[in-house]
Amino acid sequence: MNKIWNLEKYKDCEALIDENGNVVTYEQLKSQGEDLIKSIGERCLVFCLCRNEIGSIVGYVSFINNGVVTALLNSHLEEKLLENLLEKYKPSFIWAPEDQMNQFEGLESVYEKYDYVLLKTNYSKEYSLYNELALLLTTSGSTGSPKFVRQSYTNILDNASSIVDYLKLDSSERPITTLPMNYTYGLSIINSHLLVGATILVTDKGLMQKEFWNFFKEAGATSFGGVPYTYEMLDKLRFYRMQLPSLRTMTQAGGKITPELHEKFAKYAEEQHKKFVVMYGQCEATARMGYLPPEKAAEKKGSMGIPIPGGKFTLIDVNGQGITTPHTTGELVYEGKNVTLGYAESGEDLIEGDERHGVLATGDMAQFDEDGYYYIVGRKKRFLKIYGNRVNLDEIDRLIKGEFEIEVASSGVDDHMYIFITDTGFADRVKDFVVSKTKLNPAAFKTIVIDEIPKNDSGKTLYKELTKYYA
Repeated sequence: MNKIWNLEKYKDCEALIDENGNVVTYEQLKSQGEDLIKSIGERCLVFCLCRNEIGSIVGYVSFINNGVVTALLNSHLEEKLLENLLEKYKPSFIWAPEDQMNQFEGLESVYEKYDYVLLKTNYSKEYSLYNELALLLTTSGSTGSPKFVRQSYTNILDNASSIVDYLKLDSSERPITTLPMNYTYGLSIINSHLLVGATILVTDKGLMQKEFWNFFKEAGATSFGGVPYTYEMLDKLRFYRMQLPSLRTMTQAGGKITPELHEKFAKYAEEQHKKFVVMYGQCEATARMGYLPPEKAAEKKGSMGIPIPGGKFTLIDVNGQGITTPHTTGELVYEGKNVTLGYAESGEDLIEGDERHGVLATGDMAQFDEDGYYYIVGRKKRFLKIYGNRVNLDEIDRLIKGEFEIEVASSGVDDHMYIFITDTGFADRVKDFVVSKTKLNPAAFKTIVIDEIPKNDSGKTLYKELTKYYA
């Protein structure tokens, strides 16, 4: 087990700054981490209840850099779901916000720092841990289920190094937190920037809050990351008119952004001499697998780009044969050192070794063009058969968003597509539009208006929660 970050190298640099003016240097990050680890004593499993706060990040970095396996969970996770996870994995400790201590009555606090507490649990059983196991993260679709992705030290370091390489990161960077740190994309921003001695601007405020933008400007943020929903919100906020002289880079991942929105931000970046970098990844590949070089952002709109340094893409057909012809749809397969070990569904699984051996079938359907740039066209499972015709639900969502600029989520079962929107005024127009695009019988389509499209921490639609509306 090797340390991921050389904190000593940047000891005089500021590692973390929050909106209240609290500052943690790299030297403090190292020394306070060592103090925290003394209270743990040995390699074991710790549950970290995450917020975008200094205490949360200090805990995470300390655990990873000192060989303590950690599972990152949203601090707002429903109590019953958390109880279920605790019973399934029986961690030795919980690193939690001080204001949540009442959730854990009877547990002893053995260390406190930065409004976080280390609580010793009462579990008599402790599960064996694979020697390369570093981190447990929930997949984007399994918030609250006992399913974790098992990430190794090699996975984390290799992927962070690759991100540093293609984004050309250095110690002058000042990224601001816009995504939950328990989400693989949000965490990858922390991992990669700490590798180069950058300063992370830590805030739990959202893009819709004035305090976020005040902190952004005062602290001189140089970059932020966002999922497609983030950019939809920024578009509505008239982001293009904001004066943000310190901003250098905007990154996007966590799903496919509409080509229209992609083009808007690419043009803005070009005009303002900033970088807009579309990326592609999954928790199962630690974080990133592909990126679109910023100089290609406008030219290749809609593309997620090329493999990250050290990675490789192939497309396979239904028979598992490689596809070599451009503009042919197949399942995207990725190879690289950042492909994670596999899944865990209980504490017994934490002893398991590498089950993937560097190869990941992504479940995404994609194509590449003549220049070798890849385009995601949908999920392998996000298709319906409508009267014998295969319909791509992701493509339907993109078409509707592009035409009406509204929130939408398409779902359903074969021969019955349900189109969920939040604006009553569009119900008939959306259905007519989809019928005209698919040229299929209108009886197969139904528009359902709901108050809010259900989403998880990372802004991805929770399609399972829509099934209750099916007729």
